[in-house]
Amino acid sequence: MSQGQVASKCRLTAQNIGGIDETEVVFEPGVTVLAGRNATNRTSLLQAVMAALGSDDVSIKADADEANTELALGDDTYARTLKRRNGTVQGTGNPYLEDSTVADLFAFLLESNEARRAVVTDADLREIIMQPIDTEDIRAEIDRLIEERRQISDELDELDDLKDRLPSLEEKRQRLQDQIEDKRSELQELEEEIDARDADVEQTREEQAELEEKLETLREKRSTLEDVRYELDTEEESLDSLQQEKREVEEEYEELPETPAGDLDEIESRIDRLRTRKQELESELNELQSVIGFNQEMLEDAGGDLFDALQEDAESGAVTEELLPEETVNCWTCGSEVEPEQIESTIDKLRDLSQETVGEINDIEDELDDLKAKRRDRRQDQQRRERLERRTRDLEDEIEDTEARLETLKEQRNELREEIEAAEEEVETLENDAYDEILDLHKEANQLEYDLGTLENDLERVEDNITSIEERLDEESELEERREGINDDIEDLRTKIERTEQQAIEEFNDHMDTVLDLLEYGNLARIWLERQETEVREGRKKVTKSVFDLHIVRQTDSGTTYEDTIDHLSESEREVTGLIFALAGYLAHEVYETVPFMLLDSLEAIDSERIATLVEYFGEYSDYLVVALLPEDASSVDADQRIESI
Repeated sequence: MSQGQVASKCRLTAQNIGGIDETEVVFEPGVTVLAGRNATNRTSLLQAVMAALGSDDVSIKADADEANTELALGDDTYARTLKRRNGTVQGTGNPYLEDSTVADLFAFLLESNEARRAVVTDADLREIIMQPIDTEDIRAEIDRLIEERRQISDELDELDDLKDRLPSLEEKRQRLQDQIEDKRSELQELEEEIDARDADVEQTREEQAELEEKLETLREKRSTLEDVRYELDTEEESLDSLQQEKREVEEEYEELPETPAGDLDEIESRIDRLRTRKQELESELNELQSVIGFNQEMLEDAGGDLFDALQEDAESGAVTEELLPEETVNCWTCGSEVEPEQIESTIDKLRDLSQETVGEINDIEDELDDLKAKRRDRRQDQQRRERLERRTRDLEDEIEDTEARLETLKEQRNELREEIEAAEEEVETLENDAYDEILDLHKEANQLEYDLGTLENDLERVEDNITSIEERLDEESELEERREGINDDIEDLRTKIERTEQQAIEEFNDHMDTVLDLLEYGNLARIWLERQETEVREGRKKVTKSVFDLHIVRQTDSGTTYEDTIDHLSESEREVTGLIFALAGYLAHEVYETVPFMLLDSLEAIDSERIATLVEYFGEYSDYLVVALLPEDASSVDADQRIESI
């Protein structure tokens, strides 16, 4: 089922990694077995592969300052240099992966692998599966999309308002067209009457031309004055609207909570410190669990072959004298002779310390949840404050521009009024009793032309509004389509976490059932995960969060089933369960799409036959499966390649 694109050999060179001085290995596609005893650099070779792929979870040879690794894969070569800095290993170069987080969790399954050890240490399985998914980024992206959707909805609401205005504008257009037609008919009749009267009046052409010129000037100025009045009304309405919006924005700004300067930075800093502390505690917890498990096993095997073997060759300093049966034992750490109860008491103290560490980790997680919620609220308030400040500045500029235009229009209106008065006086001087009738007709015609011009201007504005609205309405389908797309994106983001959880559980349950059937663990009927919803406190409020419950079902010889606990699993059963849990994360996050290697070691707790079956099963999911095994275990595995010397 391998999904990778690589199907050819690859070459690895390494220097000063783990216990390796220098080596070069060519890997065949398929299953590669590294066969050898302990301290033969098998795990070091696995770390070299990890380093080339991008992991920093590797060790540098104790007597070296830096380490180097190079992986030739297909037509590409990936080389890295590793150095110790501030107690950690840091790498430079061009690794295969830009970010190795997912691979470290689910592909590099060495003994200390977090996903693999999660079952043994009773860790939060759901948190480990979801660790590669940045829920904070998902929430931030959801908030951004919601804001974009709101803006689009506002635009669509505005279009609905425009759509409601359209019928009345079309009705007004028709009314204006009818009025214009009536005015034109009336003007035509009046002009015909003026022409008839002009034939009967003895007036010089020069005098008539002068009068008509004055009347035309008067009409034009009245028309211009009407335009200015219309623009004044429009600008005043616009100013009122802008001032009202500015008041609303200022009120909204005043309602925002005060955020102390540097508060967000302090929260970020606190989150970083807590995350670092949590990682330190988790590392301590893993070490404690390992120590507790080792000492418990040593106590349980005190009379068995394993313990006897550890007691041999006491003079060489490997382990001190053999245990005194029943009464006293030689402590395998300090060499002194102690009673078993003293060791058990020490183990109990370590367990208490382990529980205290778990409690401190839980407290840190609660505080982290609270701080993340505060950080999210602070960011939202900050974004809202910045948006309102920008809008306030824009409104102030618009108001200033509008007031300036109003002042200019008022000055223009006053000038036109004065010019019209002067023009009317000039017309009156040309009037006399003999021409009163014809002048009245001209004045009437002049007014009709003025009214006609006003109506035509109104019609032009109405038609411009209709055209503008129709052009805006053409955007409606595109906006609705975009809003629908945003809804889908929001839903996809909101369900991404749930989908990943569900897929991981399904993968674990399916593969666990299959592997248990293949490995035939006696009365172990089933091991399965269940996703539960639980209410937890996050900051000041309670929220519902998912947890993964691990169920273990056993079956007696008579067919009766009962639920057991993780503590009662054998070491072999726990190791297999941890490996299948890591495989579930590997498949749920589709690690096979980006990482060509899967690495395994420390399988000694599982018997040889089951190791062979497990390796064959895992080999179906990666282009290169590299497994470190003891010689007696390696002999049972059907491998495509065996490496016995590194």
